[in-house]
Amino acid sequence: VDALAYAPSGFIWDNALAHGRTLRDYGEFAITERSWRDPSGKGEPNFLEHYRDFVNQTALINIRSRPAIESLRPHLATNTVGWNMSIPDVFRAAQFIKELKQFERRGDFPNLIIICLPNDHTSGTKAGSPTPAAHVADNDLAFGRIVEALSHSRFWKETCILAVEDDPQAGWDHVSGYRTTSYVISPYTKRQQIVSTQYNQTSILRTMELMLGLPPMNLMDATATPMSDCFKNQPDFTPFTAVPNNVPLDEMNPEPNEVSDPLLRRHAIASAHLPLDHLDKCPEDLLNRIIWHAMKGPRAPYPTWAITAHEEDDH
Repeated sequence: VDALAYAPSGFIWDNALAHGRTLRDYGEFAITERSWRDPSGKGEPNFLEHYRDFVNQTALINIRSRPAIESLRPHLATNTVGWNMSIPDVFRAAQFIKELKQFERRGDFPNLIIICLPNDHTSGTKAGSPTPAAHVADNDLAFGRIVEALSHSRFWKETCILAVEDDPQAGWDHVSGYRTTSYVISPYTKRQQIVSTQYNQTSILRTMELMLGLPPMNLMDATATPMSDCFKNQPDFTPFTAVPNNVPLDEMNPEPNEVSDPLLRRHAIASAHLPLDHLDKCPEDLLNRIIWHAMKGPRAPYPTWAITAHEEDDH
């Protein structure tokens, strides 16, 4: 566990719980447990087996999770998972939507919900895993379905979704890795607009704290700029409809010996040795190059300018 991931002042959910707010966690800081329901099943299920089990609703695989942080135990949805690239994000979305319907029947909804959708990290071009495009399509579709479900729910008028990608610093390409995309979705969001105001991760936290009536946790979020430019005074309650995926979610990477291009073949071999079972353990530069050439082609120049330190011009 990376000690830097644990702030002495606690997490946003600690702040929420300490001030009487309710919490539900879908996969964040959760340890995945999965197995075949049939004891004779061999090995851990792979992505295709998980995907087909989900699509066909055959319930051949047990999927559970347990908290990696004890304070999350009472609030963790144990029927879904966090990090595990063999489990589709659309499964994670479906588990949340199932509980959302239960919340609607009861008429109550947690103040703070955290959902982990990790599959846009991709598995590189590892044989037997989804292609980078399929992994991202899975992530996009899951996110869209969650937004669709929430925007059609009875809670929509008082809901705001804040989404950000994990590890933008590992995504150097045509823009700096110090930048990333963030999504602010609510009836009070300025629709179909790109807001270029400079915000950062602590801006997201500060915005959440203000909405929940929470004090800042430390100097970093206390001095952060709230994402006010993303909102307007007049609401638009029009619900969102998820866009179908254009890339098949079961589009799989081929075996290395089926890849004709030498560079792409080397990348397929290298992908087989990536530590994909562990969050954020892959060599950033290697995985970035694998994904770049998988999407752009082997002849597309890799943007080394983006990761190379520039010397100061003294003249």
